[in-house]
Amino acid sequence: MINISRKRKIAVVTGTRADYGLLYWVLQKIHEDSELILQLVVTGMHLSPEFGLTVQEIEADGFPISERVEMLLSSDTEVGISTSIGLGVMGFARAFSQLKPDILVLLGDRFEVLAAATAAAVARIPVAHIHGGESSEGVIDEPFRHAITKMSHVHFPAVDLYARRIRQMGEDPEKIFTFGGPGLDHIYLTQLPQRKDLQSELKIDLTKRVAVITYHPVTLEFSTGRHHMANLLTAIRGRDLTLVFTYANADTGGRVINQMIEDFVKNEPDAHAFPSLGQRRYLGLLRIADVMVGNSSSGIIEASSFQIPVVNVGDRQRGRVRAANVIDCGVEQNEIANALNQALSKEFRDSLKGLVNPYGEGQTSSRIVSTLKQIHLGEELLKKSFKDWPCV
Repeated sequence: MINISRKRKIAVVTGTRADYGLLYWVLQKIHEDSELILQLVVTGMHLSPEFGLTVQEIEADGFPISERVEMLLSSDTEVGISTSIGLGVMGFARAFSQLKPDILVLLGDRFEVLAAATAAAVARIPVAHIHGGESSEGVIDEPFRHAITKMSHVHFPAVDLYARRIRQMGEDPEKIFTFGGPGLDHIYLTQLPQRKDLQSELKIDLTKRVAVITYHPVTLEFSTGRHHMANLLTAIRGRDLTLVFTYANADTGGRVINQMIEDFVKNEPDAHAFPSLGQRRYLGLLRIADVMVGNSSSGIIEASSFQIPVVNVGDRQRGRVRAANVIDCGVEQNEIANALNQALSKEFRDSLKGLVNPYGEGQTSSRIVSTLKQIHLGEELLKKSFKDWPCV
C-alpha cells in the first residue's frame, strides 16, 4: 500500500511529438501540483535528430526529464521495429527500477508504449492508459493498443463508445473514466499563434489557402506507402494552395514517405516540410487552414474543433469515431482529388458551422490528474479481476 505521508510519484512516458502534444497539459498539471512528483521518461523519436530531436522542445517547456530511454534504430523495417521494442523493454525496466513510480501514465498505441507497458507489468507498477478502446484498423498499433489496455489498471477513454469497448475487454467499470481527449485542452488553454506570427516563425507565405498534410504508413499493408503517397502528391500538385507537410512517424516504411516529401518540396515553391512543428504551431496552422489531408489521428480528433474539412485517406483511421468534417476516401489519385475538391468547396465548409467535437471541449487533463491523485494504489488495483460482459 502506498505511503500516504509522501508525495505520489507519477511517471509519464512520451515517445513522439504527437503524444507529447496530447500529454502536455497532463504533464503541466502534475508538475504544478505540490502533492505530486512528475517523473518524465523520454524515448523514441524525441531523441532522434532525424525526427527533429524534439526532446529539446520538452526541455524548453521547462519539464524536468527523469530518464531517457534510447530504443529507436535507424532501420524502420519489421526487424528494426521489433528490435526497438526489445531495447525499449530493457531500457524501461532500468528506468522504472531507478524511479520506482507509484503509477505510470501511458497514451495511445505505439510500439514504444507497448514496451513501457510490458516493463511496468513485470515490475508490478500500476498503469493508467489514455485513449484506450479506439480502433485504427490499418496499422499494427491496433493490437498494441488493446494489449496495453489489458496491461493497464486505470483507463481514460475519450468517448463513451471506447469506454464500452474497454468494458467488453473485461476491465472494471469503476476504473474507467470518460473525460474526453486531453489534446483538446491546448485549444482552450494555450495561446495559439495568429497567421502573421506563423508566417514569421515558419518563414512561409500563408496568404493563400493552406493545406496541412500528414501521411503515415499503413503498417498492416505490405509496402504500399510509396504508391499511396505518390497518389496523394499527384492529387495535390498544381493547386493554388500553400502546402505544409509534417513528417511521418518512425513506423515501418516511414522513411520512404519522408524522402518523398523532401523530394516533392524541392520542386514546389509553395510546398514546405517540417519534421516537427510543435503542438502550438501545429494547432495554430489547423486553426487557419482551409483543409487537412492525410491519415493522422489529429484529423479525426483535433481538427473538428476548428471546423476544418479533413480528407482522410485510406484505412489507417478506420474504426475511429469522427465528426461530419471528415471526408473518407480511398488511396487512388482520383479518389483523393475528388475528396479534396469536395473539402475545398464553399458548400462543404459552410455545412460545418456549429460543428461539435465528439472528443470534448477541454478540461480533460485536470480531471485525469485529479483522478490519478486520488485513486487508491493498493494490491487490489494490481490484482485485476475479469469483469464479464455485460457489466453492471
